[in-house]
Amino acid sequence: MRSVERLTRRLGSGPPGEVWIGDDAAVLASPSATLLFAIDAMVDGVHADLGITTVADMGWKALVRNVSDIAAMGGRPLHAVVSVVVPPDGDDLLDPLYDGLGEAASAYGCPVVGGDLASGSQLVVTVAITGTVDGEPVLRSGARPGDAVFVTGPLGGAAADLHAGIAGRTARPLARVDEGIAARGAGATAMIDLSDGLALDLRRLAAASGVGAVVEAVPVADGATVPDAMTGGDDYELLFTAPDVAQVLDAFAGLRTPAVIGRITDGDEVLGLPEGGWRHEW
Repeated sequence: MRSVERLTRRLGSGPPGEVWIGDDAAVLASPSATLLFAIDAMVDGVHADLGITTVADMGWKALVRNVSDIAAMGGRPLHAVVSVVVPPDGDDLLDPLYDGLGEAASAYGCPVVGGDLASGSQLVVTVAITGTVDGEPVLRSGARPGDAVFVTGPLGGAAADLHAGIAGRTARPLARVDEGIAARGAGATAMIDLSDGLALDLRRLAAASGVGAVVEAVPVADGATVPDAMTGGDDYELLFTAPDVAQVLDAFAGLRTPAVIGRITDGDEVLGLPEGGWRHEW
């Protein structure tokens, strides 16, 4: 109980008319535009290696990977609820975990408004997040033959650091919220965040859209190899398709220029990439 009371004090209360942590449910104002909702879990030993990263970094990443899912729809985050399972002797994990969660929440304007705390065999952090989008969200399923394929930054850096046994770029990834909004405004027809690797995530987008793709060039992050860039996960850059390259470049003025890596075809294969990517073993 003392842990719950401590978290209630540190997370604070909502603005007038809203009720955040401390009641049976959060009370929130509804957005005026379309509501988005996402959820993701992080498990120590599966999604995070606390031998090379910190508990605070795990908290950051648990929230940011959800923000990235909102960004991949062309939206912006609103609120998060967090469920934490801690080992029986893990009370000292809570403060650093919520340090990371709080830093991410502040960075992305996405306050933690409630959640749950339980005991279990290993540390598990599950974040559910709401977001909103002005207009139509960008789905995975809208790519059309002739569209250009873009990525918002170089790939493979997280995989390279993981292979080197260092936290590096795997510890505190960035969610590309501004880039997702810019892509949607530029007429993006489909979009996905690159959490599981370009080779796998592009195939997911192509399958959802009923199209093929040809990849002609992949931007490689510093210190990474081409295979890292093609199949490595945890980059959290955005992959999107759009018909008008000039319109995309105009929309990204003031942001990092996205790279054109290929085009969408009317086939059913993704050419120019090996098989690969990160998958759970069930």
